[in-house]
Amino acid sequence: MKILFMSMPDIAPLILHAEAIHMPNLGIASVGANIDDCHEVVILDLIRKRRGLRRYIIRILEKIHPDVVGLSSMAWQYDTCIRIARLIRQVLPDVKIVLGGYHATLMVEEIAASSDAGIIDFMVRGEGEDVFRRLVNALDGKDRMTDIPSLSYKQNGGFVHNDRAELLDLSTLKLPIRDHRRLTWGYHVLNSKIEVMETSRGCTRICNFCSIRHMYGQRFRTFPIERVLADLDDIYHKRKARWVFLSDDNLVMDRKRVMTLCDAIIDRGYRGLNLIVQADCISMSRNEEMVQKMSHAGIRSVFLGIENVSRKNLAMANKGDIVEASRQAVRFCHRYGMTVVGGLVLGFPDDDSDDLIDNLKFISDLDVDAVYCQILTPYPKTGIRQILMDAGLVVNADDFRWYNGMWANVKTRYLEADQLQYLVWYYKQTILGWWEPSERIQSRGKMWTAIWRWTFKPVARYFFDRKLRKIGWEGCYREDIQYLRGINRFEDLGD
Repeated sequence: MKILFMSMPDIAPLILHAEAIHMPNLGIASVGANIDDCHEVVILDLIRKRRGLRRYIIRILEKIHPDVVGLSSMAWQYDTCIRIARLIRQVLPDVKIVLGGYHATLMVEEIAASSDAGIIDFMVRGEGEDVFRRLVNALDGKDRMTDIPSLSYKQNGGFVHNDRAELLDLSTLKLPIRDHRRLTWGYHVLNSKIEVMETSRGCTRICNFCSIRHMYGQRFRTFPIERVLADLDDIYHKRKARWVFLSDDNLVMDRKRVMTLCDAIIDRGYRGLNLIVQADCISMSRNEEMVQKMSHAGIRSVFLGIENVSRKNLAMANKGDIVEASRQAVRFCHRYGMTVVGGLVLGFPDDDSDDLIDNLKFISDLDVDAVYCQILTPYPKTGIRQILMDAGLVVNADDFRWYNGMWANVKTRYLEADQLQYLVWYYKQTILGWWEPSERIQSRGKMWTAIWRWTFKPVARYFFDRKLRKIGWEGCYREDIQYLRGINRFEDLGD
């Protein structure tokens, strides 16, 4: 059978410009790699084909003529996903369409009961590698759909939802697809080639704004060190990429394992390797030796979930009091030459304008190298969603297009949603200001940071200041918001 996997083209430029970072979708690459060899698999990552989307998809469908198309989406990508599914159905009426990813996992009952159910044949919930493999075999007459855990399939005009599967033994998974079966290329962070891999899945933290537990439960599982090294060898030697994003939800859950993994990477002797990871502040603040070892292993940038300076807000998010841990974690990272992207969440129920200012001043004083600033979002099936719904603070409960952290889907007890949206934008401009690359970043990208500092930034700043004098802050805000609202519109797909 011929299987085509697609990931969505939607982006959320919360740190840099929409075109600055394009990373491959690891989920479809992993699911596709674990299909049995007797089937033909190709993957299409639409993040690299955002222009002329309809024409491109039709051309690929007519060229490959797949038997099965697998679509993966987050909540905020679901609208685009359904529009693409309709297009696929128009071009290939008999093709089997399978929906997977976070949104299908969290919202399977709601999707099955919606009008969208008519164009979807199957849904895969949770980890997809074994479920999708068995589904393809069942369509080929070599397995039975009734026996496949975590599969939702149609029977008598409605969906049947099989029981949830056990979590996978990660040691059994094959390396993700990064060869000719991948139809899209050119993944980059700024001007450097980048790939994505994972060394673990899951997180045992209990942050109630997060959906990870719905995918993996409250468990932390690791890939064998040998498998991680094989994956890294594939990226480094065969794909010639020197930047790698480790998509682990929280790399540092197990300090001893981090040390063992770093030693193994160091022993490999990779030259010029740059790893980007995600980590929690508590673990990083308590283990300076681990942070030092991470730096020696090539970890160059760390995303830290700092979240908020308010102890009350941190408690509501089930984060605990991590303010001092955040400071210490940033100090350790900088001490050993690692850049820090600080994650910040604004718009908690008791936030007013002073709270927004305090948070942005706090993260500015931390001297992080970049800020990932989100507005609190009531993601489906999260604990925080129910709290916000019960308090009457959710202003957009079901239009998930705007659920990517950029948009105010909530209000606070002191700020309406439109006020919150504007003030977050305004204070980012006036407190954080125009991004200035730190010495750490400049040392790793002397050419592009120099171009930014001495050419692009002054020119852009000149035109912005001129526009500011002409139309004011609110006029600049309206123009910026209008642009951001249009980046995932894809009008050629139709409604």
